[in-house]
Amino acid sequence: MAVIRLADLPLELTTAQAVEAAHARDLDWIVGRLRSRLSVLVECDKAVTPQLFIAVRDRLKLDGEGGLTCHLVRGQPRRKPRAARADLPPGQRPAAGEAPDEPERALRDESDQGYLRTFLSNLRAALEEGVGRDDVVVVLPHLDLLTTTTQSGLTDLAKETLAWIHECPDALLLGFKDPSLELPRAVEDVFTVKYPIIGLRREVIGKLLLRREARKFCDGELNPYRFFKYVSGLNVLRFRRLMRHFDTAPDYDPARPETADRLYRTLREMTLLSDFEVPQVDLHRDIGGYETVKRQLEEDILQLLQRRDAARDEDEARRIEELIPKGLIFHGPPGTGKTFFAKAMATALDATIIIVSGPELKERWVGASEENLRRVFARARKSAPSIIVFDELDSIAARRGMYYGSGVEHSMVNQLLTEMDGFRGDELVFVVGTTNFAASLDPALLRPGRFEMQIELPYPDEADRRAILELYRERFELDLPDAVVEYAVERTEEFADYDTQQRYTGDHLAQLCRALKRRELREGRFTVSRRHIDEALQRPRHGSVVVTEEELHTVACHEVGHAVCAQYLPHCPNVRKISLLPGEMNLPALGVMIQQARENRNVITREEFVDHIAMSLGGRLAEELMLGKVSSGAQNDLLQATHLARVMTEELGMGEQAGNRAFRVPTADGPKRFEVSESTAEVLDGDVNAILQAASERARDVLRKRRTLMERLTKLLLEHRVLEDEELEEVWEAP
Repeated sequence: MAVIRLADLPLELTTAQAVEAAHARDLDWIVGRLRSRLSVLVECDKAVTPQLFIAVRDRLKLDGEGGLTCHLVRGQPRRKPRAARADLPPGQRPAAGEAPDEPERALRDESDQGYLRTFLSNLRAALEEGVGRDDVVVVLPHLDLLTTTTQSGLTDLAKETLAWIHECPDALLLGFKDPSLELPRAVEDVFTVKYPIIGLRREVIGKLLLRREARKFCDGELNPYRFFKYVSGLNVLRFRRLMRHFDTAPDYDPARPETADRLYRTLREMTLLSDFEVPQVDLHRDIGGYETVKRQLEEDILQLLQRRDAARDEDEARRIEELIPKGLIFHGPPGTGKTFFAKAMATALDATIIIVSGPELKERWVGASEENLRRVFARARKSAPSIIVFDELDSIAARRGMYYGSGVEHSMVNQLLTEMDGFRGDELVFVVGTTNFAASLDPALLRPGRFEMQIELPYPDEADRRAILELYRERFELDLPDAVVEYAVERTEEFADYDTQQRYTGDHLAQLCRALKRRELREGRFTVSRRHIDEALQRPRHGSVVVTEEELHTVACHEVGHAVCAQYLPHCPNVRKISLLPGEMNLPALGVMIQQARENRNVITREEFVDHIAMSLGGRLAEELMLGKVSSGAQNDLLQATHLARVMTEELGMGEQAGNRAFRVPTADGPKRFEVSESTAEVLDGDVNAILQAASERARDVLRKRRTLMERLTKLLLEHRVLEDEELEEVWEAP
């Protein structure tokens, strides 16, 4: 479709002309089927049903003698001729209290039956009058009102209606239903063919837009692609009402192109439905890091749409539209910004967005959940361009056969697939699913043409965390030196919650910066230090931990043992911090030793494993060396050391006797060892003991040589409670 020249646009349009211009092809199709004696079910907005019926009726009238006559069935009483009273003058009604004549009583009785009952009565009369005739089309404008929300249930009135229709199998029917309502199969099967009329086609915009209206958006030529994406979901009557709103707007001024942008924003707001919003999230300014994800969205969606909007040929535009995926899945751990990326995508497209919680769609009544899904998609089409975000998609679209729910999930998956398969190529309606468990999704959703793009949003890596912190540093105007930013990046490498093994996400980093800003508002402007970072990341705990001097001395010796081993074992990262503050790093411990980030993160050698085990055992060995006794504080250290020794022996083939063999594999429920003989099990246990023994000897040798250093470090730690930076450097450099 080339650009639309203003000189080719109509000057005025009546309602009938607008309907004819928008749906001439649709009307020809419907009338052609009726002339072939095929009953037709039209799916369209209720607002346009009367106009479509009139257009069909007028087309059939043109056939003249031998054509078809429409008999409209409504729920209003049929007008009956008034019978004259012999004892009253012509035109005079009976006085109050007198019995009305028979036709008037019948009309009143019929009115008292209600709309649906009257509809049924009129339908019965229409079918009886049409018996033996082949020139009558029985028109049912509100057929969906006879149904419930279930796909299998029928109201009593619907059952009676079907009974009357089936008793007249030769009746020719024209029915209308709203796209947001589903008809039971028994009702749909009455009609031979079904035809959807939803929204507008792009090629009719040049016939529906008046010249004076288009003049508000452009000068000379109108880009149909940019304009159409805001009105594609409107029916013709609503489109014409909205366009009349712009009559009073000033004409487009080439010297001030921003005036057209304001009009487009107004048009965007006017097509916005109540449950939808237009977010303001910039993909680059408001989201830090995740450059790979941003590049994928831009290359596969945003840049293609920009090329489509700049196209001057309809075939080129359609070829580009065929390449754009309409379904995306963002998957990853909680808090990594899956919904936020969907909002950024909506902002880039100037699209509306609705966030639908999967569990909220479920209803207890059969068919109601599917009805909720249909309603969401119908509203999204009317407010296009739009994005539907299904939060927790796995709750409604889990792999069929793996869930233990009521069974409604199966039908919801089918309904979701049906709706997605029904998208037109020029409709800008995207469906985004977010999930923490991508593997649990139904494979049918992942087929090309549905959710064909699956984008992982993992925990932020070092570069992502740095970008996120810099973004919030600028937004909150924090005095946050680069060196402290780097410390925060390293500090958030660890688990945010060791109990759940949850790592730091962008939400945690935003929370950190907000906490620093709140502190600044309370205490005044300050330069953020490492200690401020630690305090902001610390989770408040109820009550306080009471530690005796003897316990504190034991903990200090223990942590110093870890620190000395970490600092002087050649394959261990050096020490960054030693603390005797209970709960430091949100760990359930009385003290902690923190190392610097490991340089080798992808490949770990046998020597590095052994030195790490030695460092873990260094705390208990230091207690034994300095205090002559050991405590329970080494419980986690022993578990970690033994686990690493098992991994080396049974998974990585690093045992001396077992050799290059793997004896277990990691699983979702933890490592699982293969069945082995008793002799092989003894060999594996022997290798584990040998690794632990060698690591113990390495740690003990380091500690014995530095007994004086350990005593000095323990004294400093008990005095300051926290040692880092310059204090530690002075200790290591002292003779």
